[in-house]
Amino acid sequence: MTASPPPRRHRAAVTIVAAVAVLLLIALGVWQLERRQWKLALIAQTERQLALPPVAAPGPDRWPTIGKGDAYRPVIAAGRYRRDADTYVQAVTDLGGGFWVVTPLATDAGFTLLVNRGFVPQELRGRVATPAGPQRVVGLLRLAEPRGAFLRHNDPAADRWYSRDVAAIAARRGLGVTAPYFVDASQPTQGWPRGGLTVVRFPNNHLLYAFTWFGLAALIAFMTWRARR
Repeated sequence: MTASPPPRRHRAAVTIVAAVAVLLLIALGVWQLERRQWKLALIAQTERQLALPPVAAPGPDRWPTIGKGDAYRPVIAAGRYRRDADTYVQAVTDLGGGFWVVTPLATDAGFTLLVNRGFVPQELRGRVATPAGPQRVVGLLRLAEPRGAFLRHNDPAADRWYSRDVAAIAARRGLGVTAPYFVDASQPTQGWPRGGLTVVRFPNNHLLYAFTWFGLAALIAFMTWRARR
């Protein structure tokens, strides 16, 4: 005895659900293509930024307008490092696990600037000297990282840091008027801390994601067509 076909109402409901799923997947694919265009523009902008000559580190008059368009801009600052005020931020680099050494620079322009002087291995935490006397820092402007790291939140009270949260570090160290960004020292160094390790890399898998969503949409459409036949 042959099974009777499902009621027409049931077939119509399945078709509607499948159509909604296909449209949603196509929308996700289009969104990934738009994200790809945005990512390519960001990469091109960053490459242009890196090729520019250094400019003076932005002062208080520019701070309200600092944004993503300023990231990785080469800057230069002069001043003196504040002694005994280093902050060690956990880091993983090509040299292994360790810490970024972030030191406040009292600039000649009258404000404090946090400088990531470079990387040190685990065993050198708290054991690197802070340069004395006038300093000239050349590096890349970086935006603050207030959200901590994945599943790890900064603990200022315990002086435990997983990201370079400028405002929190400035408050913890009592730095006063501090720039809302920090600078990655770009001069390569032989000793510790090791500078010049900034990695400028933007994952760009959006085309693969788009093909995945479009492929799923095509698969659902085909399976629905076959089921209806």
